[in-house]
Amino acid sequence: MTSRPTIAVTIGEPAGIGPDLCVRLAERTWPARLVLVGDIELLRERARRLGAGIRFGPYVRRSPPPSATLEVAHYPVAAPVAPGRPDPANAKLVLATLEAAVAGCLSGEFTAMVTAPVQKSVINDAGIAFSGHTEFLAERTGARRAVMMLVGGPPKQMLRVALATTHLPLAAVPAAITRTNLEEILRIVAADLVGKFGVARPRIAVCGLNPHAGEGGYLGREEIETIEPAIAAARATGLDIAGPLPADTVFVPAQLSNFDCVLAMYHDQGLPVLKHVSFGHGVNITLGLSILRTSVDHGTALDLAAHGKAARAADPGSLLAAVGLAIELSRRET
Repeated sequence: MTSRPTIAVTIGEPAGIGPDLCVRLAERTWPARLVLVGDIELLRERARRLGAGIRFGPYVRRSPPPSATLEVAHYPVAAPVAPGRPDPANAKLVLATLEAAVAGCLSGEFTAMVTAPVQKSVINDAGIAFSGHTEFLAERTGARRAVMMLVGGPPKQMLRVALATTHLPLAAVPAAITRTNLEEILRIVAADLVGKFGVARPRIAVCGLNPHAGEGGYLGREEIETIEPAIAAARATGLDIAGPLPADTVFVPAQLSNFDCVLAMYHDQGLPVLKHVSFGHGVNITLGLSILRTSVDHGTALDLAAHGKAARAADPGSLLAAVGLAIELSRRET
C-alpha cells in the first residue's frame, strides 16, 4: 500500500476561484504529497490577496520539499490574469496543466489527479473544441467510455448520481441514449462501485428519460424501446438494476435507501438533487478511466474571484473533499 500518495491538483481557470481554493489546501495537513499544477507566481499573488502566509516551491519529483511548502509544477500563464475576467489567451495553459496531470498519472508519477474548475466557454472562444473534463480525460487516456458521477451528502446517507449523458444540449440527449451506450455505462458504474468504493453488490436505480418514466409509452417510448432492454441485458449479466424509475420520485429518501447509485439520463435530471444536499462539499469523480480523477462540484465562480473579500469567504469544502476522496480511493486501489 502506498502510505503517502502523490496527488496532482490542477488549478483550473486562472481568472476563476480555483487558484484561491488551491492556496487554501495548506490550511490542513494531508496524508499525501500534493503537487499544484499551474503558474507559481499566480498562486503567490492569490496567497497575498487572501492574506495566507503560504510558501510555494518548485516541484522536483525525487526531492520532496519541507512539509510547510506547497509544491508547484510551474506552467506560466500566457497573458496577465485579471481575477474574474478570463482571457482566451490562457486557454492553452489550462489544457497544458491537464495534459501534464494526465501524463503523470499514466506514467505512475502521480497516484491521482484532482481538478479545479475550468471555464469551458473561454477554451472554446480560443478556438479549441472542449466540452468538459470528462470527455477530455476519456480521450487522453484512451478510455472507451468515461462516466461522470457526483458523490455527496452525509456519510450515512451518501448519495451517488451517475450520468448517462454529460455536457449535451437537451435536444441532443434522446439520440445519445442508446441500448449499447446504457449497457456499457451500467457495466462501468457497477465495476467502479465495486473496485473504487468497495460496494460488494451494487444496487443501481435507473431513471427514465421522460416524465413518469414514459407513462407506459404515452409520454415517450424511449423507456420501452431503449432503457428497458438495456436494463434487461445488464440484469442478465448478474447486475442488480432497477428501473426505469420516474426521476421525480427516485430521489425520495425511502426509495434512495434501496440503492447505492442512481443513473440519471442527463445532466440536469440528477445533479440538481445532489447539489441540493451537498453543494460546496460534493465531489465529481470520473468512472471508466485507467487513472483516478476527482474534481469539485462547482464552476469557476468568476464573480467571487473578482473580489478579494468574496474570494476569502469562498468555501473550499468541495476541493478539500475532492482531494480527500482521491487520497482515500488511491489507497484502496493500491
